Amino acid sequence: MTSKFGFNFLESAQDITQDTLLLAFEKWKEDGVPNNPKGWLLTVAKNKAINFVKRESKSQALKTSQLKDQDVFTYDITLHQQIEDGMLEMIFRCCSNSIKIESQIILVLNILGGFSRKELASALVLEEETIKKRLYRAKKKIRENDKLFQTPNIEKSADRLNSVLNSLYLLFNQGYNSTSNENLIRKDICTEALRLTQLLSNFYDKEYRVRALLALMCFHIARFESRIDDKGAIVLFKDQDRTLWSRELINKGIVELSAASEGQILSSYHLEAGIALQHCIANSYESTDWETIKHLYLQLYNFKSSPVIKLNLAVVEGITEGPKKAIEILEELKNKSKRLSKYYLLYASLGEFYKQLNRNEDAKINFKQAIELTHNQKEKELLLKKINE
Repeated sequence: MTSKFGFNFLESAQDITQDTLLLAFEKWKEDGVPNNPKGWLLTVAKNKAINFVKRESKSQALKTSQLKDQDVFTYDITLHQQIEDGMLEMIFRCCSNSIKIESQIILVLNILGGFSRKELASALVLEEETIKKRLYRAKKKIRENDKLFQTPNIEKSADRLNSVLNSLYLLFNQGYNSTSNENLIRKDICTEALRLTQLLSNFYDKEYRVRALLALMCFHIARFESRIDDKGAIVLFKDQDRTLWSRELINKGIVELSAASEGQILSSYHLEAGIALQHCIANSYESTDWETIKHLYLQLYNFKSSPVIKLNLAVVEGITEGPKKAIEILEELKNKSKRLSKYYLLYASLGEFYKQLNRNEDAKINFKQAIELTHNQKEKELLLKKINE
């Protein structure tokens, strides 16, 4: 719908999608799932869109010349300007330079990932009100000037690539560590992010950042089956069964990272993929090359001094130099970083290191604070288990 009538009809397209899914929930609950669910959804959405267009054309919101017949919507997504995927095309549109970078990311995750403001606030370690304001401003910009959000020609879209890659990276992360109430992992989100990154690498075969990001995703997806036990509980990284890791995906990641290293420019994706690789090639948690991982984290922190990276570095410091060192860094982060002071992983990490020192009351205080800050039920259960221990 947005490709046919303009990006300023984005919210109407979202409403139609939501109405279609709600109708499916009601009808399928009563009549059962149809033989072709995808076809059913597409047909209903198409009919709703046609009805919307007819209503709007009468009110002059749309030109009647655009409505030549009822077949204005087809089941096949029209491929546009060499960007051969509707989802990828929408991401490029959302990453218009007319919108601030931080708002671009939120727009992509909200519209295409379907994440709520609450989930985005948790994932990005921001206030929910901040998310709300940025979304409002971005959508207002779209409504005011739709021409700014036309799909760019692929040769002229390199200036948007950074934002597109960051969007895919955060989309994957939100699936890999879901902030939803029930699911720790949203496999559908992760595999879609992987598919889009693979598609992107076909266009930018000399953009080694893309292949580095692809490698990073492969290394993480390879460990899917070991992260949750047969009862749905979280399995800590050190306790994961490495025989469940996908060697095929690990090998693909190694191939992609090797190809990514041919370029002259180092990116954060290269460094993160290098860290993930060290985990994937180690035979056990104990035999992991933690010194190399620490070195890579130091490089990554120098590359982009994010407090979340500093937190991860503190955890590695705790492994290589002992829990006292980790606590020292984490307590400093808690006091100095406003963002991290409301991040559940900071308190979960503190609780774990206090626990290692047998400072049980301090450990409990931090685990309880972490429980208050996470919305994921599986994470709450794990933290309660640690308190009981």
